[in-house]
Amino acid sequence: MPADDRHDSAPDLRILGDRITLQPSGFVESQVPSDTGKDGREEALMKNMARFRSEPLRFLREVSLYVSGTGWRAYDEVIGQPIFYKGFSDHIKGLVMSATLLQTKISQLADQRLAVEEKEGLLNKNDKNFVIKRAKRRAILVQSLQEVAEQLTDNMICKFESKTFIRGAYYMVTQLLLRAYHQGIHVSSEEVLRLRRVAEEAERKKQSIIFLPCHRSHVDYVAHQLLCYRLGLALPVIVAGDNLNFPLVGSFLQHAGAMYIRRSFGDDQLYTTLVQAYIDVLLQGGYNMACFIEGGRSRTGKLLPPKFGILSFVLDSLLSGRVEDAVICPVSTQYDKVIETEGYVTELLGVPKKKENLADFLSGGSSVLSLRLGRVDVRFHEPWSLRGYIDEQINRLSKVPSAININWRDTQNQVVRQKLLRSLGYKVLADINDVSVVMPTALIGTVLLTLRGRGVGRTELIRRVEWLTDRVKAKGGRVAHFGNAPLSDVIERGLEVLGKDLVGVVEGLAEPTYYAVDRFQLSFYRNMTIHLFISEALVCAALYTKVKQGGGPSIQDIDFDELHDQVLFLSSLFRGEFIYSGEGLAVNLERTLVGLERDNVIFIEREEDTGRITKVGLSDKERMVGRENYDFYCFLIWPFIEASWLAAVSLLGLTPPLGEKDDIWIQVSRAQDGAQFLGKTLYHQGDLSYFEAVNKETIKNSYQRFEEEGIIQVVRSTKKDSRVPPRLRVAPEWRPNRDEVTGNLFASGRLWDFTEKIAKSRREGKNRRDGATVSTRVVKLTDELGQRLWEEAVKGVDSGKKGKGKGGVAPARLSSEEEKSLSRSVKEQKRRRALENRAHL
Repeated sequence: MPADDRHDSAPDLRILGDRITLQPSGFVESQVPSDTGKDGREEALMKNMARFRSEPLRFLREVSLYVSGTGWRAYDEVIGQPIFYKGFSDHIKGLVMSATLLQTKISQLADQRLAVEEKEGLLNKNDKNFVIKRAKRRAILVQSLQEVAEQLTDNMICKFESKTFIRGAYYMVTQLLLRAYHQGIHVSSEEVLRLRRVAEEAERKKQSIIFLPCHRSHVDYVAHQLLCYRLGLALPVIVAGDNLNFPLVGSFLQHAGAMYIRRSFGDDQLYTTLVQAYIDVLLQGGYNMACFIEGGRSRTGKLLPPKFGILSFVLDSLLSGRVEDAVICPVSTQYDKVIETEGYVTELLGVPKKKENLADFLSGGSSVLSLRLGRVDVRFHEPWSLRGYIDEQINRLSKVPSAININWRDTQNQVVRQKLLRSLGYKVLADINDVSVVMPTALIGTVLLTLRGRGVGRTELIRRVEWLTDRVKAKGGRVAHFGNAPLSDVIERGLEVLGKDLVGVVEGLAEPTYYAVDRFQLSFYRNMTIHLFISEALVCAALYTKVKQGGGPSIQDIDFDELHDQVLFLSSLFRGEFIYSGEGLAVNLERTLVGLERDNVIFIEREEDTGRITKVGLSDKERMVGRENYDFYCFLIWPFIEASWLAAVSLLGLTPPLGEKDDIWIQVSRAQDGAQFLGKTLYHQGDLSYFEAVNKETIKNSYQRFEEEGIIQVVRSTKKDSRVPPRLRVAPEWRPNRDEVTGNLFASGRLWDFTEKIAKSRREGKNRRDGATVSTRVVKLTDELGQRLWEEAVKGVDSGKKGKGKGGVAPARLSSEEEKSLSRSVKEQKRRRALENRAHL
């Protein structure tokens, strides 16, 4: 947006089809009453392009004008450091290769190799020409490492070389993407104006803006680059996995801003240092960056836990003093419909992810043109200084009593760095949630999956969407803005975008009745709202431990202390799944209970003299309306409770067989596959209520949480053999006992009690009230599946097979080096739990 467009009636930017238009903002007060412009019409900034089929010559002429820079935008005057000039790549490459950090590491690696060669006798110290030969050998090693680093750098760095290229790329992306998302890309004008002001200040100080978006689709980085181009901001360098660097497409993306890095660095010191040097160069030069805070795309619709890889490099740049400051800008991108959701479902059900290739890219691109996916909403959180955040955190930590004696101002201390890194990651996730917009499809999906019964009538659907919209706004959330369109029209539009494959309709009844066709895929959209109501969901799930017992209202009331303990347990259980308020459990629980009381969902009894809460129960009004609002919150969290319960039950089967003295270690991926297989069986037998509970992502997160708590112990590959996949065992103190005669598992012990505590908040279903069902039939089935894993692992040992990735069987017993690694890992986990000073399971 040009500088002279900044005025009080700040417009929203909408990119739609072949037009880019300015419209009055939903956030900044406008003097223009119309929703479409000063004269009631859209103010077109990019006129309709001629169609190739009807007017091929005119079409080609307009494209050539556009690409040559004499058309709509030449991208000549941008806010930020100079990019897109011939020689840009060589300039950046030269800065990286000459970086002191990289040259020092190359010297160290050369010296280390010389020491090995001397020890192995390849260099004879008694040779009279030893010094000369050593110097020559060192020069060769340094030169070889330099060549390797130069090749790695060339493959890694983005190449902002040609302005002609980026003009053409922008035009092509606009035409392709915005025909799929036929209702356009929307962005808040208020946030755009703020971002431009921040960008101007950052340019003046030669500081980088680091965009940290959530990641739900491959469309994310395309939409972000398109917006930055349109807003006249210097395009950010986007951190991308090298899996996208395949022929033709990889080069295209690299010239449009992609920086390729490996998915895993392993112990490659040269590569790790090279990435750090490149990030240093970008931040020192004030070049913008973008990195997806979650790492990979979210297959479940909600935010994933932060990945700290690139953030750790950025943090090191500042804490080392090599970079003075950088600006952090969290970004939320929401879709009416995500292109990849159907593929996500197959992956979550256990089908291996397919490697990206050119054929799929081209076929996928052509199919996208025929889709009608609604719109995209992009929101930029208020940017903030990373240096300021670091200083604020250090001051806060220094004042808080700690379980360990540590100087929190020593930023070279790894404990301090890890604390800062973790808080930074979760701060960004919280900021993304704060600015996220709830789309109509998310509202519809949430309502359909949180109602009892087979379907919902049109009138009831509208009523519940209206109720949910009000609740979202009451919680400080944002709902996508659709001007003066009536809610019924917005819902109709959302149903059209979701399509009959996700939401079906039964006609010929008293009124149209809608039902969920694909509940698994629709859960992706439901999960887009859960972050707003996670506190209410946890409270209602804790109260459900009493409500599920039935009987009179007084029997279903719960003592506050009991409620507090179950909420504490559940919130700790899902610590890796959801983002909580930073104010602590006591404050958050009190506020949540008061809010639910105000909404007439619950009643609260208090001590008269102190006001302390003593008892909580369902309100009479909530019972009169059939528990519809209370059930809504339960339905949000129940699938996650089911998944955690399933993961915990699957661990019971990993108990060593009767008479087995040696520990057998099971491959982590196969144990998780076993849990998923168990879940599918239990679902079809009626012992699991939600099929989405068997999704791989949630089971994986549960296993990760169990590892953090020491319920399972995991051994990962060593330097000696990095191809061996991770293996696990149930920690000895958590294992249930077996009957010494039959070998059957006892439904008792620490792991069983843990599983039962999760089960207290599970939704009632077939045989659910009969605890013997789980303690006999389900445990027996779990044990049978677990024994198959044991037999497979032992067979691999006996046959001499060694694990070399996916093809082989992982070693079932640990080497001496792995035993030592395990001992260190167990101690480190205990230390970390003490350091975090949080509630544990």
